[in-house]
Amino acid sequence: MAQPIAFDPRPFDLLLTGGHLIDPRQGLDGPHDLAIRDGRVAAVLAPGAAAQARQRIDVRGRLVIPGMIDTHAHVFQYVTGRFGLEADLCGVRSGVTTLIDQGGPSCMTLPAFREHVVKAKQTRVFAYLSAYLVGGLEGHYYPALYKPDCVDVEATVRAAQANADIVKGFKAHAELGGFARWGIAVMQQAAEIARRADKPLYIHFGQLWPLPAEGTNGVDPDQILAEVVPLLKAGDILAHPFTRHPGGFVDRSGKVHAIVREALARGLKVDVGHGSHFSYRMARIALDAGIVPDTLGADMHGYNTHVPAPAGTPEQHSDTEHMFFGQTRFSLTSAMTAMLALGLPISQVVRMVTSNVVDIFGLPAELGTLAPGCPADVSVLHDERGRFALRDNEDTRLTAERLLRPDFCLREGVRFDADAPILPVSEAA
Repeated sequence: MAQPIAFDPRPFDLLLTGGHLIDPRQGLDGPHDLAIRDGRVAAVLAPGAAAQARQRIDVRGRLVIPGMIDTHAHVFQYVTGRFGLEADLCGVRSGVTTLIDQGGPSCMTLPAFREHVVKAKQTRVFAYLSAYLVGGLEGHYYPALYKPDCVDVEATVRAAQANADIVKGFKAHAELGGFARWGIAVMQQAAEIARRADKPLYIHFGQLWPLPAEGTNGVDPDQILAEVVPLLKAGDILAHPFTRHPGGFVDRSGKVHAIVREALARGLKVDVGHGSHFSYRMARIALDAGIVPDTLGADMHGYNTHVPAPAGTPEQHSDTEHMFFGQTRFSLTSAMTAMLALGLPISQVVRMVTSNVVDIFGLPAELGTLAPGCPADVSVLHDERGRFALRDNEDTRLTAERLLRPDFCLREGVRFDADAPILPVSEAA
């Protein structure tokens, strides 16, 4: 992680002063100044400490946290059609220093992902490699591309091992539309990929694809979790615990499946994966049952975020259920605000987008902290108080008394203002 810092008499390159610094890894939660030199954290200082710096930025009234890490991004732009967003739009221009793309590239398209996303963007980007040969092509509109014949276990394992610097895990879907078509076979293949590569498997729960013409074919959505969990290993990640769709953590009677607690006891992890599946009603049920997610991702993509479709993509589908009641702007800080409104403390929410992600998703240990010697990846957030209106796609409405909004970030000491046009505008309650 951090390297020992020898005394250096040079002035700091940058000093962030007056902010409230939260770094769960170091146990810091209070007023501190942050010094940057040569793209790395040089020191965490007492507020107002005498220090020389070439540049000072006054961040009074704002939160200073380790660079935010979005666990659930879709940024394989163009290759995945309308589905993939531009990485820096979701990343540094939204105050987020690191993105984990969930299932955009496959073993066939990973070289293009490395060249045109990982290398080409200012945001740091990792991949959870798709278990399917097609990757995230056009999202969920073509379920026939995700059947067992469209999985190559050996090729996917080899691709991950040859690209271990960027591939940190795998993505698959355990949901009703797929189970109605081909049962559990794809999940068995995905679990084998993750075991052989010794990396986490990230599993989407909650119906995604439409049912086939013949219906569910006898599949009970409330049995999907119970069938899938025995296939998984400690460290695998269950996504969308608060989904409003059938086949999630909450059964049709409104109770959390008993298998969820068994899964957590076995060492499986939980990621919010907010997106347009998110339900405040389901979140309340799960949280009241003691199911508290470990990490948090935004799950923005071209179907729930308003961006121009790439020229030549198929005609736009009617997809209003994936919009946030007509709102086409979202961000990771929006998802953090939702967690605060549900009663999670700020220190825990910060862990969900920083140190917990590093530990669970297999990222380099020097990320997710502001320890001296680590890369100067920093997110600076406005921390607004008042009464703010929140709502989900079930039209459940909450009033938040605290709203987080990105101001700017540093990626290895380089500043990027949060100027993305997809960032939401707060709505008064």
